[in-house]
Amino acid sequence: MSNLSAGILAAGPEPVDPISSAGTAQLGLAALAGIAVIVVLITRFKVHAFLALTLGTLVLGMAAAAPLDKTIESFSTGLGDTVAGVGVLIALGAVLGKLLADSGGADEIVDTVLARTSERAMPWAMALIAGIIGLPLFFEVGIVLMIPVVLLVAKRGNYSLMRIGIPALAGLSVMHGLVPPHPGPLAAIDSVDANLGVTLAFGVLVGIPTLVISGPLFGRIAGRHVHVEPPEGIVPQRPSEDLERRPRFAVTVATVLLPVVLMLAKALADVVIADAADPVRRFMDVAGSPMIALLAAVIVAMFTLGRAAGFTAGRITSTVEKSLLPIAGILLIVAAGGGFKQTLVDVGIGRMILDLSENWSIPALLLGWLIAVGIRLATGSATVATISAAGLVAPLAADMSSAQSALLVLAIGAGSLFFSHVNDAGFWLVKEYFGMSVGQTVKTWSVMETLISVVALVFLLLLWPVV
Repeated sequence: MSNLSAGILAAGPEPVDPISSAGTAQLGLAALAGIAVIVVLITRFKVHAFLALTLGTLVLGMAAAAPLDKTIESFSTGLGDTVAGVGVLIALGAVLGKLLADSGGADEIVDTVLARTSERAMPWAMALIAGIIGLPLFFEVGIVLMIPVVLLVAKRGNYSLMRIGIPALAGLSVMHGLVPPHPGPLAAIDSVDANLGVTLAFGVLVGIPTLVISGPLFGRIAGRHVHVEPPEGIVPQRPSEDLERRPRFAVTVATVLLPVVLMLAKALADVVIADAADPVRRFMDVAGSPMIALLAAVIVAMFTLGRAAGFTAGRITSTVEKSLLPIAGILLIVAAGGGFKQTLVDVGIGRMILDLSENWSIPALLLGWLIAVGIRLATGSATVATISAAGLVAPLAADMSSAQSALLVLAIGAGSLFFSHVNDAGFWLVKEYFGMSVGQTVKTWSVMETLISVVALVFLLLLWPVV
């Protein structure tokens, strides 16, 4: 069971007494109405996702003939529980990422790998760098950090921009969609009550071959069909240029990987040590819990990254403060998504899906993936797609093993990456940074995202019979 928080987002598929007595057809239409309102508000009227999710929840409740006060209560409960369970982790991840960037630790990783990489291996190096950098960083932060580096390497080394740019983008995207502690996977883990350590392990297992195929291998194809020059005027902003020194490579990598190692160690201890009262297992249950693991990494980073770069205590405090400001919008979106999900459950839609699915021949993994794909295409938000899809299919995970529920989370995450297009902020970031036309961006970035989504699903479906 996930340790994100006690009883997050309901302990089961739904309360004993749903807040609505509507029939199956009305509940189905209510779910469609709520999702449609969210989609239209985001895509047509450019309403912020937090407001769209809030309004969509109210429409869902009204369409399901649920009392307004009960709808508001369900939404508030889901919102509060999500913030309590996921909000702290998002904040700690933001602090770790900011320390990594401002101390020059990110530059140290980049420079060290590039200095030891041949031209032939450069695409693989860029995928590796992006994967490492993408572990603690939010996707948008990772793009801003990596793309200027990609442009600089391409220009100075006379490399094909697509040949090395696609692997870097794939590394960031795979981490974002498949590997916690990114917000989408974390929220999905809560919704389906999956084990974070098991999900993390399967995410890495599936993510590596998915990255190889969608990154270096697809980058070779993209480089043959799309030829663009690094746009002038975009010079990498290296945060370490004003520092007298910066953290060493091995120490930086160890700091970044510390929370991942602790969470994986906890999962391993749960499997190897059967006695829950064993002191070693109890210690790992605490040390490997997401909050403690990330908190430990942040505290360690203050010394291995901040102090190593010559930061004073005041500057470290300032860095922490600055890291928290940009995540307000992300927290609100994730929280509202949790509220929408909880309302879906409380009106009885979760139970309806569970009952109907008894006669479906479609696998649960494919169902979760398809729902996430639809919401992703409509809203452009991977996080909204993940949270909403997880809420809809959560009842299907009630009788699953921890491994199966982890695969369901990853299938939803994979679906949330499908075909980024003009309603996705990432689409425009990539287009502008690489100096491409809309058509070129679709041929490269959008196809790459689709490839990640489909390839990951294939690997997950192959794993399902053996777990």
